[in-house]
Amino acid sequence: MRIIPAIDIIDGKCVRLIKGDYSTQKIYNENPLEVAKAFEANGIQFLHLVDLDGAKNKHIVNHKILRSITTHTGLKVDFGGGIKTNEDLAIAFENGAAQITGGSIAVQNPALFCDWIYRYGADKIILGADCNERKIATQGWLQHSETDVLEFITAYEKKGIEFVICTDIAKDGMLQGTSNELYSEIIQNTNVKLIASGGVSCAADVAALKALGCEGAIIGKAIYEGKITMKEISRML
Repeated sequence: MRIIPAIDIIDGKCVRLIKGDYSTQKIYNENPLEVAKAFEANGIQFLHLVDLDGAKNKHIVNHKILRSITTHTGLKVDFGGGIKTNEDLAIAFENGAAQITGGSIAVQNPALFCDWIYRYGADKIILGADCNERKIATQGWLQHSETDVLEFITAYEKKGIEFVICTDIAKDGMLQGTSNELYSEIIQNTNVKLIASGGVSCAADVAALKALGCEGAIIGKAIYEGKITMKEISRML
């Protein structure tokens, strides 16, 4: 299972939110590149980079930070937040993204999102399935739909999607454990490569996700709050 640290960006700074609430932002570092380099120095190969400004403003904002990280590290970055158009997608890839994550666009413009899967390949496009009480949320989690997360993932699997990042918003930033029951249900009912996100609080949570069969685990606040040390991550790797 891949270990994938997260860097969330607001105003060019590395922050974390609680349950996606922008008013709860806590700044952990004003230099995201510094954080990315520290991850790489400890054996990390992958990074989940989220443009929270982009998600809120409905277009990419922090592409220069993406470029800085992909230029000065060897990390394979999946990038999300504000990718709504072909132009946004091109900007992300031109600035070094290895993959992009689309969530809101997959709900609001499925035809365009499916075209991206066809044109760029399922290895380049990740489906962002962010949910609250199983219902898909969009626009940086500011809007909620009536679409069930498993139905959402299953529908896109039929359209060719392979990678899915599933975040249970109720768990995000809470350091109270992961939604293993939900992830188990997804794994048992689909063949997607599931990347779990939200709620990781300790190394045991990561081990549990691996045992479930998750393809990857995104870890954010647990690292920044020292609940999981880089030494522990190095051992996992």
